[in-house]
Amino acid sequence: MMKFPIGVQSFEKIRKEDYLYIDKTELIYRLVKDGTIYFLSRPRRFGKSLLVSTLENYFLGRHELFKGLAIDALEKEWLEYPVFHIDFNSSNFTEGGVLDRKIESQVAEWEEVYGRPARDLDVGGRFAEVLRRAHEATGRRCVVLIDEYDKPLLDVMDTDYTIEVGGQRRPLEDWNREVLRGLYSVFKAADNDLQFVLLTGVTKFAQISVFSGFNQARDISMSERYEALCGITQEELERYFAEPVGAMAAKLGITREEVLQRLKEQYDGYHFSVAMRDIYNPFSLLSAFDKERIGSYWFTTGSPEYLMRLMARSSENLNELVGKYYIPAEFIDYKANSDYILPIIYQSGYLTIKGYDPDMNAFLLDYPNREVQSGFIALAASAYFKDRRQEFGGTVGEWKIVSDRAI
Repeated sequence: MMKFPIGVQSFEKIRKEDYLYIDKTELIYRLVKDGTIYFLSRPRRFGKSLLVSTLENYFLGRHELFKGLAIDALEKEWLEYPVFHIDFNSSNFTEGGVLDRKIESQVAEWEEVYGRPARDLDVGGRFAEVLRRAHEATGRRCVVLIDEYDKPLLDVMDTDYTIEVGGQRRPLEDWNREVLRGLYSVFKAADNDLQFVLLTGVTKFAQISVFSGFNQARDISMSERYEALCGITQEELERYFAEPVGAMAAKLGITREEVLQRLKEQYDGYHFSVAMRDIYNPFSLLSAFDKERIGSYWFTTGSPEYLMRLMARSSENLNELVGKYYIPAEFIDYKANSDYILPIIYQSGYLTIKGYDPDMNAFLLDYPNREVQSGFIALAASAYFKDRRQEFGGTVGEWKIVSDRAI
């Protein structure tokens, strides 16, 4: 019986325990041979952590885990590199000092392996020293993988949380940004010691000062070449899921073609480049096959609190955001606030690209699919927006967006 890796983010576990794995290793091989420092933005539960885990095992030279995959025929050396993995997804950064302690403990752990510097340095300087020592000790440059790089900012964005620093209270959002800036600035100083760097997250970083002094990463979030790095394509759906499609058809009493059409309407429709290649939400698709039922899964796992805060305070009419063309600066760069929430809604996966006008260099944004459309409308009618509904006369209809463009 096919095992679906719902919530499983460990590449090692997937391979050793015979979970289904959608082979992305040809793209991964191309990625690691094509550049050094990358950034990838994708909505939550889109496979970013699994991608990081796969890269970690690749750079650790664990060839046995990749037997039979596309990269097995491509990679000839399988060298082992020093790998430094930071996962911000597992912590809550709404309390002052949590971010500082997490980074400190992580760097201290690496220093146990490669040694502490003789002179006093800040945590960023100590990290740079660890990278230098690791390069020197192993003879190979370092790999740095940072998962959900932006969570320490999103957790406190648009909040009143503060931290006491030097006897003064400061906004925790500003403090966390400074701490991260000190960490990420290391990549410029340690350029000679780096083999590969990947940062993943939800939000784009183009306008965030946290990257001041940071060597410019290659943003592949809208790259045609890597648009299928996370998520499931139509070809992958039909190749890997023939058996569960048949089982679902039998259970529902419909044809395989009807099952594929329903799955497409419910979970497909994400586009991450001008090529407009359809990408399915992997979490929802796997959940549907596991339960043999086409339902709403991604949305019911919870909506990000930062999005709730911004939307609850927003003065924008949500009805007017969908089905419109926008230039990239209006939704790709990180500029979201309660006066302009489009970037966060797009980056969080509630809207996606549905068309491109090359003459205007403008993108049409709309709901990806039925699951997101129905969930977002329900969200707008929820208790989070009680005050806003009262402002608009207390009717849910003011929030409802009637659109079938996405489906």
